[in-house]
Amino acid sequence: MGLLTGPLPLIPPKNRVSGDGPGASKDTAVVALGGGHGLSATLSALRLLTSELTAVVTVADDGGSSGRLREELGVLPPGDLRMALSALCDDTDWGRTWRDVMQHRFNAKPGGSTSLDQHAMGNLLIVTLWELLGDTVDGLKWAGALLGARGQVLPMASVPLTIQGDSRRIAEDGSETMKTVTGQAALATVGVVDDVRLLPPNAPACVEALEAIELADWVILGPGSWYTSVLPHLLLPELRQALCTTPAKRCLAMNLDVNDKEVVGMSAADHLRVISKYAPEFGVDVVLADPLSVGDRTEFEAAASALGAEVVLSRVRVNNRQAIHDPLRLAAAFHDIFAGG
Repeated sequence: MGLLTGPLPLIPPKNRVSGDGPGASKDTAVVALGGGHGLSATLSALRLLTSELTAVVTVADDGGSSGRLREELGVLPPGDLRMALSALCDDTDWGRTWRDVMQHRFNAKPGGSTSLDQHAMGNLLIVTLWELLGDTVDGLKWAGALLGARGQVLPMASVPLTIQGDSRRIAEDGSETMKTVTGQAALATVGVVDDVRLLPPNAPACVEALEAIELADWVILGPGSWYTSVLPHLLLPELRQALCTTPAKRCLAMNLDVNDKEVVGMSAADHLRVISKYAPEFGVDVVLADPLSVGDRTEFEAAASALGAEVVLSRVRVNNRQAIHDPLRLAAAFHDIFAGG
């Protein structure tokens, strides 16, 4: 029997229960949406709490290895999908080894060059599975089975997306001009962004992602690059509708660094206002934030209230200086939120 013709090791089914025997409780079904390092942080925490975990990942990346594969082969950019799979790897020598294989990047020898330079091995493996199987979701399941992934990883859309926005530029004389910026890599560094949009505007969402959101107990949005990893999920019409109508509780996880290159000059409250601006119909039950990141607490709580949300402040960073999430602290915060929901 060929490699890809046998039965696929199954992702844990939706009705899986924790414990054994009568009365065992159902795991909390959680869908986490985002991309890049922010989503990886969320998944590293959530995997400690539930086996009913689905990651829905942005597919607008156009930089680096992912951008090259997208342009040359016409595939979904695999990089953020690879990072999500790696965050869910089985906590064994097998899982960690294959995680390291997936994350490995090729480097040309000094003074030389190669077409493989800076390609991530996992990106090439994922694209190989897509070409052999002819199905994006099935390819990700096989990659997840190799890693022993504790959950499933899905793209937010079934076609590659392009994110576009207008950047305000203020000249020395005080005059203001607008410039259209296209592409996630470019948009991530412009500083001040208006009128962010996805192209194509009515791209089809991944059907399996819509189903997972409908069946979830909790939906987690963020943290991550606000305009290029978090907001896109609310810009895709089918996905936004699913997020607005799901019976699941909704949690918005805030960034630790609220003033990076993508959001220069924005406060934590401004981040919440961005969500209200682009998806006014999207309600939130809980906003989770590290107390060192919220700034003016009264202003932040007012912005959260406009979304219908309760604010939960919890120290989730590794220490008081670094903007890096501690998986255990973040897991503890999510645990308390789920228990209170």
